[in-house]
Order: sequence, then C-alpha cells, then structure tokens
Amino acid sequence: MQHTSDIRKLVRPGVRDLSAYNAKEIPCRVKLDANESPYSAFSNQLSAFSNKKIFKTLNRYPDPEAKGLKSALSKNLKIRPENILVGNGSDELIYYLITTFGGPILYPVPTFSMYGIIAKALGEKDIAIPLDGEFDIDMERTMSAVKRERPKLIFLSSPNNPTGNCFSTERILKIIEITSLVSRHPSLVVVDEAYQPFSSEKGFLPLLGDYTNLVIMRTLSKIGFAGLRVGFLIADPIIINEVNKVRLPFNLNSYSQSIAAAALRNRKETALNIKLIVSERERLFNELEKIKGIIPYPSEANFILLRVKNADKIYKGLLKKGVLVRNMKGIADGCLRVTVGTKKENDIFLKTVRKVLG
Repeated sequence: MQHTSDIRKLVRPGVRDLSAYNAKEIPCRVKLDANESPYSAFSNQLSAFSNKKIFKTLNRYPDPEAKGLKSALSKNLKIRPENILVGNGSDELIYYLITTFGGPILYPVPTFSMYGIIAKALGEKDIAIPLDGEFDIDMERTMSAVKRERPKLIFLSSPNNPTGNCFSTERILKIIEITSLVSRHPSLVVVDEAYQPFSSEKGFLPLLGDYTNLVIMRTLSKIGFAGLRVGFLIADPIIINEVNKVRLPFNLNSYSQSIAAAALRNRKETALNIKLIVSERERLFNELEKIKGIIPYPSEANFILLRVKNADKIYKGLLKKGVLVRNMKGIADGCLRVTVGTKKENDIFLKTVRKVLG
C-alpha cells in the first residue's frame, strides 16, 4: 500500500513547505474578522438591478472578455476598456501577474499575505522588507533590495492590510520613478488599492498615464460584493495584453459579471454604505482609544488594528462570547484586527472587549 509520504515526494519543494491560507468559517454571532462590508449591497433592490435574463443563459459560457463589466468599469473610472483586466478576485490577478512576469517579488511586511504565498507557490523568490516604525515604507532597505535583487514585481498595498494606513505618496512615487522601464532597475509597481474607497487619499489612478510601469489593483469585495469575487487590474494596454495571455478562459462567471456591472451603474446604495462604514470607523476608533489596555492605530481602511496585552487571551475571550476578530499572530504579533461592522455590531464588540479586558 502506498503511503502519503510517497505522494508528498512528488510535490514541488516550494509547495510542500507552504501552509495553506487560513480562511476557516468559525461560528459566531458577530463576524468582524474578514474585512467584509457589513452591508449586503442591493439588499432591498436586488430584483430591480439584477439582470433576470442571466438565469435563462446559464447553459452558455460567460462572456470571455467580460465586455459589459469592462464597459461599466470604464465609465465609472473614466479609463479605456483596454486598460482593464478582470479577475476572480484580486488573488487570481496576483497569480496572473507573477505567472506573467516572474520574480523576484518584493513587498513590505506586514501586508496582505497572498503576495508571498503565491510567489512561493509559483517557485519565485520573494523578498519581504519590514515597514518602518510608522508603518510606512522603509526607503533605505527597499531601495537597497531593489538594486541588489532587481525584482520584477513590487507589491504595495495602500491602504495597507493589516496596518490600515496609506503609505507615503512621495515614497511610492519615488519607487515607481526609480524602477521605471527605462531605468537601470526596471520593475512593475503594483499598487493594491483594495481599501481605497474608504480612504481620504485619491489613489494612483490619475497617475496611470504618467508611468508605464504602474499597475493598479482594485476589487469590489470590500464594498459589499465579496461573494461575487470580482477584482480588476488597471494598467498600460501592453501590460494588460501580456497578462491576458495567461488568464484562464471564462475566468469570471456570468452572474458575477452581470451583478457587478449593475452595481457599478447604480452606486448610490454602495456609496451610502461606504460613508456609514467610514463614520463608524471613526466612532469605533475614538471609543477604543478610551479603553485601557488597547492601542488602536489610525486607519484609512474598513478595519482597525489594535495592540493589546496577551492578544491570544483577548481573542479567545471575545470568541467565547460570540465575537470573532482576527488574531494577527505571526503577522503582527500582539495585535488583533477588527473589521468595522454595523453600529449594533460595533457596540457589541466594544461592550464585549471591555468585559474581557476587565
């Protein structure tokens, strides 16, 4: 009889040593762990916005080019459709970028873990550069690594997960300029703007035409459509064409394309929900500042990072009372990350964390 260990010998070393991304469903009454919107967009108006014809065409493959969705994105973002590539969430697009351009891959830490996981899964070298004491890009270390390692791709999540802050615009621009395609150290700089809708910063979209090595990544997952799994790349058409070569055919299903396009055409409810989340984020931050034993960090995203004593104990205490947050052990030790929920959910969290700490 063949043993499991024999099968593992067939697995590529880079994959064999990986740990799977931990995305378990944990039963709880208040779920504040995954940076989802607490509001389901179209909750009251789905029948008015959804394309009912879609149910009569599910026997056919989806539009492989997602023309309707690209058109809606194009109008919404005021860019050309040829500057856009859609994917099954941002994760798939990260996969495509690394598959297309290879490594080394450079990124700051702590940050979104999928940059490193996907790089390792594809057998590419990944270079993690610690952030400075202000959770900003450490320019000295980053520039030294750029010149030494010559990364093909640099991933910068701004606002950053899990720290919640935006990186300095000047530092990002300096990295883009130093790694421009005509420089001695050319790289593509991927600015991941998953949380940009909650930020006071405008983002880098207005600068797209100025830098051919700039790639912007966005998603609908954080603003009420996580279940659709719709992400998109925005870049120079030459980059889009190259990445499109490795894109799997029919990668985005018909239903997701239809609902996402409707969401982009009817943004009033989504915009209102974003304002509510930002307002609640500020209230939640102010309340957390008042609690002894908690240090909350200012956030431009839809979550807040907290430093607490004995984070494991606090996490378990909250979960025992039905409140699920994210324990950042191994990523930002001694910290918890709480997603901004509804007013009711946030009040339950605040009441519970006071009890657990008390």
